[in-house]
Amino acid sequence: MRSSFPPLSCLLAFEAAARRASFSAAAIELHLTPSAVSHQIAKLEELLAVRLFERSGRSIELSEAGREYMSRVSGALDAISSATDNARKGVRNALYVHAAPSFASLWLMPRLADFARAHPGIALSLSSSVVHSDFASGQVDIDIRYGVPNWPHLNVQPVFEERIQPMASPAFIEKHRIEKPADLLNLPLIQSVVNIVQWGDWFRSRKIVFSSGQFAFRFDRTSMALDAAVQGLGVALDSSSVAAGHLHQGRLRKVFDERWCLKVHAHFLVCPQRHVQRSEVTNFIDWMREQAVEPERAVAPT
Repeated sequence: MRSSFPPLSCLLAFEAAARRASFSAAAIELHLTPSAVSHQIAKLEELLAVRLFERSGRSIELSEAGREYMSRVSGALDAISSATDNARKGVRNALYVHAAPSFASLWLMPRLADFARAHPGIALSLSSSVVHSDFASGQVDIDIRYGVPNWPHLNVQPVFEERIQPMASPAFIEKHRIEKPADLLNLPLIQSVVNIVQWGDWFRSRKIVFSSGQFAFRFDRTSMALDAAVQGLGVALDSSSVAAGHLHQGRLRKVFDERWCLKVHAHFLVCPQRHVQRSEVTNFIDWMREQAVEPERAVAPT
């Protein structure tokens, strides 16, 4: 038994009170009296030697230490709840995957039917956000992260080599008769502010001086930047792998040929080394490798 592990009753009382900002509401949820909830939280504060709530009359508010503790405890309790539900329902071989939002919706989701056919015994749960998973909470088995890899003590594998290039709607390209990179300087450009490769990087690779003040639209999601390009609002600079669905359905076209793209690794499969020992994780990683052989291939609708 872990000596530093506090009683579960204290953790449940703390989490409910923190979530509801009320000892009374937590008491109703847990079928306890308010004084019992208060006692459990006082016991937890004594064990931690830290004040978790600031009390003022009948109102309570998490202290700074309480907010930090809640961010950890909440995830851990959610993981216990999910594991319990799976056990109760007879779910085996559960796999929890987290991914960057645009990658999840544009590249991974269209391929999940193939994963289900290849591994019908794995119960996959997928979530997405721009915040990297906290593996300490036990909620996620593998995280597909976007960015520059700097995650020590974790198993990190690139998903595929991405080709970053200008893309626009066919009508936009035809209307503006784009022939060379310098032509883009006179056209509305769409910026995805979270991308690790920006327009300035692409123009520098073409030895063209570029002013960052000419963006027509800025977005904090790749999916929105590509949607804007589909609507003919300008030229987007992004991964042709992530945009594969738009390209194959003719909503977008590559403005130039492959010689004028920048190649980078930007999406990574990340997990603790111990997770790789699970067959569900290795099956998912192997499947991702198979899919990554042709990251821009068309995916048939299911």
